[in-house]
Order: sequence, then structure tokens, then C-alpha cells
Amino acid sequence: MTEPGPDARSGAAAFFDLDNTMVRGTSMIQLGKGLYARKYFRAGIILRALWLEAWFRATGAEHEGHIVEIRETVLSIIEGRTVQELAADSEQIFNDSIAGRLWPQATALADSHLSAGRPVWLVTAAPIEVARVCAKHLGLTGAIGTEAESVEGVYTGRLHGPLMHGPAKADAVRALALERGYDLSRCSAYSDSFNDLPMLSLVGDPHVVNPDGDLLRHARAANWPVHDFRGPGRRRTIVGAAVGGAVLGGLGVELARRLGLAGRARADL
Repeated sequence: MTEPGPDARSGAAAFFDLDNTMVRGTSMIQLGKGLYARKYFRAGIILRALWLEAWFRATGAEHEGHIVEIRETVLSIIEGRTVQELAADSEQIFNDSIAGRLWPQATALADSHLSAGRPVWLVTAAPIEVARVCAKHLGLTGAIGTEAESVEGVYTGRLHGPLMHGPAKADAVRALALERGYDLSRCSAYSDSFNDLPMLSLVGDPHVVNPDGDLLRHARAANWPVHDFRGPGRRRTIVGAAVGGAVLGGLGVELARRLGLAGRARADL
């Protein structure tokens, strides 16, 4: 969790998920691409990241196994790196790859809360380093994200606390509300994923943004506001998802072949 300055403690606050809510796609995959460009890890991992990006974009939904896989990959590639180094690289990666993927409509929603004097927090499974940078550039109050353990400024390759996903987000929001004096019945929350139902159900004013199918059905039944910033044709069929994944997977193998890594790439994919 970040440590911003004191807020007005008005009793109302807003909590925004990051991936596919504030940012189009998955910020962790953008982080992975940026770290690969900075030679943090081998090519096979980026090929897998490309496949996961295709899957996410085709289906518009998170998958628990994919979230865990990305987390474990990020932890492994930063092991032995310094906190200062990753913070600086995260800043540059945000500028290069994430800033241009922000949904303007989501930014406007966050700004409307800030203009009304309400604190706004990012609450995301993404690494806290990325979450902090996003919150800073958006002018938000602070961020809650997944934290990697470090000893004397060097990452150990292990988590510090839980993966900030599913019920863990609700627990973190509840703890923050207690610390800051927020009245959860007056607070708002925004997310795209059914996995965030615990956080959305915790507040008095839940909103769904670019929702997956399960969350959309729940929102309609509960009469929650729905914001969809995706263009026409956003609802992909299963066949379309499979074809999209296969095409990008094939591109990945071709890239690996050109790098002399085709055999390893097939194993990774």
C-alpha cells in the first residue's frame, strides 16, 4: 500500500480496479514486455505473455490460473533486482506502454470523484510498483497492489502479503476504510471482473466497467450501473477467442524460430 498524505476523511471514497477497468488490457503483461526489453528474462516468457494477452483481449475475462502464472513469473524475474531499479523501470514502462492504454472515460470517472472531494484509490493485483506509478500520474490518493518481498532493498522472489486478487481486495479495502475512517456504505467501487465481486459488494455504490459475462449478468440482476468503453464487436465468441489465440500463438512460434528458440517456445506455449 502506498502512504499518501492525510485526506479529508469525508466518509466517502472510490476504489478502482486497474486492468480492463482503468487500463485497456493487462498492465502486468505490459510490464512484462517492458522488462523483457530491458533484458530481465529470456524470450520464451514473452511469447507466453503474448499468448495470455491474446486470450485476455479475445475473452475479456480474467482466469485465476493465468493471474497466478503471471504473478509467479514476475516474482521470478525480479528476484535479485533492486527495489530502486524496478521502480525506475516501472515509471518508464508506464510512460512507454501503459499511459496510452488508459480509458479516458474511466479517468473521467475517477476525476469526478476527486473533484467532489472524495479520495480515489487503485486496488489491483498488479505489482505495487506499477500501481503507484499509475496512481501518481492520475493524481489519485494512493494505490493498493501486490507486494513483492525485499530484504535490504533487493527482491527475494517471494510475496510480501497476499496476491491482491478476489477476496484479498475486499479485505484490503475494509482495512483501509477502518484506518482512514471511510464509511463503506457511502463508498464507490469499479471493476470489470466477477472475481472482484467481494469488493464491489462491500460498498454502497458498486459499478461494473467493461464487465465479463458473469459480472454483467450479476450487475443486471442487482441493478448496478454498467459502463462499457469497448467499441462495437466487443463480445467475442468462443470460436473467435480460440482463433485469435491460435493466430498469436503461431506468430509467437515464428518469432521464436527467428530467434533460434522455436523448440523452447513450443514448450512454453
